[in-house]
Amino acid sequence: MRIAVLVNPDAGLGGRLGFKGSDGRADEARAAGAEDRSGPRMTQCLSRLSELVREPIELVSWKGRMGGDWIPGEYTTTGLTPDVTSAESTRKFVEEFDADLLLYAGGDGTTRDIVEALDGREIPIVGVPGGVKMHSGCFATTPRAAAEVVMAFITGDLMVARTEVMDLDEEVYLQGTWKVRMYGEAFTPASPRWMQGAKEQVQRESETETLEAMAMHIGSLLEENPDLMIIWGSGGTLRHMCKELGHESTLLGIDIQHRGKMLLDLNEQGLLSALQGHDGKKILLLSPMGGQGFLIGRGNLQLSPAVLREIGIDSILGIATPAKLLGLSEIRIDTGEVELDEEIKTKKYLKLLQGYRTTRVIRVASD
Repeated sequence: MRIAVLVNPDAGLGGRLGFKGSDGRADEARAAGAEDRSGPRMTQCLSRLSELVREPIELVSWKGRMGGDWIPGEYTTTGLTPDVTSAESTRKFVEEFDADLLLYAGGDGTTRDIVEALDGREIPIVGVPGGVKMHSGCFATTPRAAAEVVMAFITGDLMVARTEVMDLDEEVYLQGTWKVRMYGEAFTPASPRWMQGAKEQVQRESETETLEAMAMHIGSLLEENPDLMIIWGSGGTLRHMCKELGHESTLLGIDIQHRGKMLLDLNEQGLLSALQGHDGKKILLLSPMGGQGFLIGRGNLQLSPAVLREIGIDSILGIATPAKLLGLSEIRIDTGEVELDEEIKTKKYLKLLQGYRTTRVIRVASD
């Protein structure tokens, strides 16, 4: 079995800084102190894979940041990472590689570049989630899950199926509208357990009353405790609720509401500064991603492990409309830190608001 390993070294750099993507902003992100995300997560994946394999597999990659720097063992060198990497570097790697499977770390932009370069070649791909946003169905839920998928593919336990390659429509987003578009299809090992599935938009007009009722619930919490600090997660559901309470929030950012004031689109450091300056009660509102069930780790990387610990696990409240609940049996967590993931999973359940003073508990996925 020959596996090609590809890393987009710039993917995910802007996550904790509050960037909505890293395309074209890698230098800006690094200058602001951003640390590598996709490379270390590829290392996590390959370290787990080395624990699982019983027979030798051949890894092929380029030397440097697009591969070799993150491979914790031997591999076959097929090229050299250029001094300056770009989407063209990714496409060149894909056009030249010869392997049974492509294992890559990046985000939706990386996936689009890969599919474009494959140009119809039916080679299965498995994505290690390393970007700011991952809407496409070819990503594993976590780096360790990606290793499980690769291992199951090697042993013949998984069949290959088509999946959708999705990404945020940047043009309409600049106009203030969130919309995910399908850009193509890819082949990937089919595993409902370890693969995340494609992002779906499931909010319906008929749920307006439900959203209003959930906003009233949050409003009642503020009436009971005027010093309550609310951390608003991203997405249309929460934006609608915040507007019902008389405030404007950002669509893809993380905002804080406290004593009638809004702090908008905060990055990791901005969140930590606000949280550490507040000794009172806090509540983090998060809406799970439709079709995938991710509560943490997709599109909200500003909520770093340090931020989540400052808020407290018990202060997390999920928000889900009936349409989302129809396809949601569990939620997924990918904080970027294995220890914190396990701490949350140990709780087994988290609270989820589904109406006015109506909550339920939902299981946290163990994989």
